[in-house]
Amino acid sequence: MFQKFFYKDLNSRQKENYNFHTVAAILATYGFNSIWLNDDYQGADFLAIHIDDSTILKVQLKGRFTLDLKYNNKNIYIAFNHIDQWYLYPHDELQEKILKKGMLKGTSSWEVNGLYTFKKVTGVIGNLLELYKIN
Repeated sequence: MFQKFFYKDLNSRQKENYNFHTVAAILATYGFNSIWLNDDYQGADFLAIHIDDSTILKVQLKGRFTLDLKYNNKNIYIAFNHIDQWYLYPHDELQEKILKKGMLKGTSSWEVNGLYTFKKVTGVIGNLLELYKIN
C-alpha cells in the first residue's frame, strides 16, 4: 500500500495535486493554511490564509518561473519548483523588476503573447528570486 512513486510517472493533474500539497505543507511552516480552489479565483489556483487573519495570498501554481500579462493587477503570487527549491513571488513586483532590466525586450513571446517562461533560474533571474525562496 505504501509504495513510493516517481513524480515523472504522474499525469499533469496528479502533478498539480502533488505540487499543491507540497507547497501547502511548506507554507504551513510559515503559518499559512492553504485552500485549493476548484475554479480559479481571479487567476489563483489556491488561497493561502495566514494565522494572523489579515494576510490572504492568491496563489497560482506553475511548472516554471512565469510572467503573464493576464495576472497583472490581480495581486497574484506565483509558486513553482526548480531543482527541489520552491519559490513564491509576487507576480507584478517581480515582473516590474525584470522589465526595468530590459530582459524581455524584443522577444515575441512577451511582446506578442504577453507571456514568458524561464526554464532555468540562473543569473539575474536567480538573483532576483533569492528573496522568494521557501522551503
